Amino acid sequence: MTYEPIWGAIIAWYLFLAGLGGGAFVTSTFIRFRHPECHGLMRIGRVVAPVAVCIGLVLLMFDAMAGFQHPLRFALLLTNFGSVMTWGVVFLAAFVVVALIVAVMDFMKRDVPAWLDILGTVMGLCVAAYTGCLLGVCQGFPLWNTALLPILFLVSAVSTGMAIVLLIGAFVKPDEFNRVVVLKKFHFWLPVVELILVAALLFVTSANPSPAGWASVMTLISGNWAVAFWVLFIAVGLVVPTILECWMLWIASHQLETSRTGQMVSAASDAGVLIGGFVLRLMIVSAALPITIVQPWMF
Repeated sequence: MTYEPIWGAIIAWYLFLAGLGGGAFVTSTFIRFRHPECHGLMRIGRVVAPVAVCIGLVLLMFDAMAGFQHPLRFALLLTNFGSVMTWGVVFLAAFVVVALIVAVMDFMKRDVPAWLDILGTVMGLCVAAYTGCLLGVCQGFPLWNTALLPILFLVSAVSTGMAIVLLIGAFVKPDEFNRVVVLKKFHFWLPVVELILVAALLFVTSANPSPAGWASVMTLISGNWAVAFWVLFIAVGLVVPTILECWMLWIASHQLETSRTGQMVSAASDAGVLIGGFVLRLMIVSAALPITIVQPWMF
């Protein structure tokens, strides 16, 4: 028996963009308090955040075609506060409103209150974690139904948010890009943490009493998704960026690190992180097998 995934690439894009948007806002707040002189990079994060989340929401509505035919279904999501989806809608709505207000104030050259940035950061982190909780409530899928998934998606969201800000900054604000050394060092450790979390997720899933857990893990590491897992996610998304950033931050000379060549090496590293972030979500969405598919019939 074959299994057709209930969600596909569109949902993976939604999860990726929602997390990236939250992570980009977190990055802008980090820059505000740690690198306040780098206003150009701060603005990049403030613009990317609402744009990415809004694009993700549009994709979500296209995937849920019934929502266009029966718009009240979206409103009904606000009637059950015992549902993860309801809280997700609350977090997304609050985040988009705050992120748009901050972006508009920035473009109008008005000072953004610190409390507003902090509120947006909290909402951004909630949105990032929610993307993992959304899958986690599906108890029939061992790969999704684990407390590690929201943590993994949260770390990945912050990592991709920082990556997109640094990637754009390397081209449009190269001088500021060279000054955010603390941000780069913080970002360096996120793929390392992500690799540990992925290993833990696979171990916990494979140990699930249902054969579906083991089958899902095998699908990732040696089955249909093996190439994407080892090449695009592990190598391109985690290992190579870690090696490149280790070279730039701790081995290369300051002259090389701040040169145009060094900036392009770092930009390539950030691009790899973004590729890995999307592939992670696509694999998690597509490779998860439900318990009923691999459970033998009982007579």
